[in-house]
Order: sequence, then C-alpha cells, then structure tokens
Amino acid sequence: MKRTHVFTSLALLFCLLLSVTSWAQKQEDKSKRPSPPATATGKIGDATVTVNYSSPSVKGRKIWGELVPYDQVWRAGANESTTVEFSKDVMVEGKPLPAGKYSFFTIPGENQWTVIFNKVNDKWGTEYDEKQDALRVMVTPAKAKTMNERLKYEVTPKGLVLRWENMEVPVAIQPAS
Repeated sequence: MKRTHVFTSLALLFCLLLSVTSWAQKQEDKSKRPSPPATATGKIGDATVTVNYSSPSVKGRKIWGELVPYDQVWRAGANESTTVEFSKDVMVEGKPLPAGKYSFFTIPGENQWTVIFNKVNDKWGTEYDEKQDALRVMVTPAKAKTMNERLKYEVTPKGLVLRWENMEVPVAIQPAS
C-alpha cells in the first residue's frame, strides 16, 4: 500500500513537471506571436546582410502618422529590436558603416526618414539610446506598388527596403571600397 502511494505521488509529480515544461515551451514559441519573427538576407557585393525583425500586421489601422507617429524614434518592427548585420564594411547612403550587428531604428517623416544603426543590438525594441548610434542617414520613402499587410524587409543588390502598408523605404547600401 505504501509503495502504491509513493508510485502515485511520483507519477503525479512527473505529469505536473511535464505539463509545466510543455507550457513553458509554448510560451517561448515566438512564431505564435501576433508579430511573428522574420528574417531577410541577401548579398550586397561580397557582404552578407541579414535583417532579423518581428513582423506586425496592418489589421485595418492607419500606420504612418498614427500607429507609427511621425518625427519620433520607431523600432522599425515589433517586440525585440530589429537588427541588421553586415559581414563586411559597407557604405550606407554614401557613409561608411563597419561590419557588425546593429539595432535598426527610424524616425519616419511625411517626406523624409532618418534611418539609424545603433550599436546596442540586444535590447527590447523600445529601448533606445541616441548616444549609441553608429550611423544616421536620411532617406526618401515612396508609395509601394502593392499593399503589404505585414511589415517586410528585403535585401537587394542595391540595399535594404522596408515595406509596410502602402509605403516602402529604400536604403542604399554599397560595398565599402
């Protein structure tokens, strides 16, 4: 009788531990988030460029100037910081940027955007320290050819393009000489 009680207690403890472990793993499954993780990668010259970001949806909202206010720093994604990693030195909008991994922020404007590469790349997306900026450049947004429900980045041979809603923001990137 005593053995049965011990066996039952151990079995219940094991089931409880298995349930807690399963629940914890589900909580860490970032693909189930409303803004799931995404990656864009490509080559610009010999440099491999990788963008890691979380991809929010429009969901019928007005994005530019409302959900993402003009003239304020935006994390350029959702959740953790969006990061851009360069395997080699590059020129961004004609300015040098050393190889490395950077958090990526923007300051959207109606006619011009400030694009920011920040040295701190392992923080939550809303944690921003201007003193850690490695590079700031100005770019001009354009109307997208198609509506993009989800935020999307693309690495092209000419640079990086952010697309969301009816807007696209190209950032010219070239290999460093």
